[in-house]
Amino acid sequence: MDGLDRAPLLELDPLLDDRGTRIIVCCGAGGVGKTTTAAALGVRAAERGRRVVVLTIDPARRLAQSMGIDSLDNTPRKVDGIKGSDGGELHAMMLDMKRTFDEIVEAHAEPERARAILENPFYQSLSAGFAGTQEYMAMEKLGQLRARDEWDLIVVDTPPSRSALDFLDAPKRLGSFLDGKFIKLLMAPAKVGGRAGMKFLNVGMSMMTGTLGKLLGGQFLKDVQTFVAAMDTMFGGFRTRADATYKLLQAPGTAFLVVATPERDALREAAYFVERLAAERMPLAGLVLNRVHGSGAARLSAERARAAAENLDEGRIVDQGDGKAGLRGSPATTPELETEPEPNDLATAAAHPVPEAAPTAEPAQETDVDVRHLTAGLLRLHAERMRVLAREQRTRDRFTALHPEVAVTEVAALPGDVHDLAGLRAIGDRLTAGRTPSA
Repeated sequence: MDGLDRAPLLELDPLLDDRGTRIIVCCGAGGVGKTTTAAALGVRAAERGRRVVVLTIDPARRLAQSMGIDSLDNTPRKVDGIKGSDGGELHAMMLDMKRTFDEIVEAHAEPERARAILENPFYQSLSAGFAGTQEYMAMEKLGQLRARDEWDLIVVDTPPSRSALDFLDAPKRLGSFLDGKFIKLLMAPAKVGGRAGMKFLNVGMSMMTGTLGKLLGGQFLKDVQTFVAAMDTMFGGFRTRADATYKLLQAPGTAFLVVATPERDALREAAYFVERLAAERMPLAGLVLNRVHGSGAARLSAERARAAAENLDEGRIVDQGDGKAGLRGSPATTPELETEPEPNDLATAAAHPVPEAAPTAEPAQETDVDVRHLTAGLLRLHAERMRVLAREQRTRDRFTALHPEVAVTEVAALPGDVHDLAGLRAIGDRLTAGRTPSA
């Protein structure tokens, strides 16, 4: 029994069917299939009767098209073609980071002040690309969706990040920046009125603003101060909402799915996520292991396949006669006993060459040589596949040894990309099939 067989099985259908599950967060390293996993879970949950919205972060265009939508934006759009029952529906949306920030400003500021903020150059830079803004806005949007109570399940595809900790840290980091000491220091001159304010500005701020002006540029500093003055009444709200969303992520109705591939770097990042979620007391449902390879001829080892290929190349396996399963020079087989050779039988024959038989009157055909070379090539491909399987198994076993309590499900690799709802359904079937990948 290998390490993965000893790990608990992650059963996703009961999780999707549980009406107490209100939020599923798919997290992990970039490029491991989080977005496809989130979309497939959304389709499956909707077709099992849930009202679902999937919040994706910068999905590939083909994924939007797979749900029958030309493009996704900051507004949830209904996905047609869902074969749901009991009122099941699926909506999908793509986070628009800047638009979400704009909506916060418009919702929490008077129209004139909101316009001043939205037109401020520093705000435009902050909302479009400040470090952590995307992660923070993903959590803001999650809070907005949950507050609407229009859907009974929200599936979140988290932003790709270099560090597994960015997703959890960014909301607090941005909230702390917008409600922090530096911002409050810049706000101080506006808060102190009259001569006292001028005195404070002249004595206390002149040195700081002069230094910052040299470092950042005078116009930039002026834009920051104008932005700070306009945002004065909003700063406390950022921290409050960040804290509220953080508590929402810790609530019993939330389930985290760590998504990875059976590769060393992806599983290392998955391990960091598992440990951080445990430290923050956030509910981990388990690990989704994507793109797992399998083989329908696993009994034929890589070593025997390579040996068979070498013997074929060296001509040490004699060509078969038409309709014969035996080797040339071996006793004739009767039609009643003819059977398709098993992979291990082929490998055994290749590894144990027979003595050269007497020449026959009929010359060997070129097609026999072609078939021999083709078979050798296929055997080498199989040997490489078995090498990949062994490497993946070792990597999975190391993760399971470190985290034996984490439930795991395997998703067998698909031969091509997902490009329609049928493909997402196929992923959903594999997500819930257990842990034995097909070839």
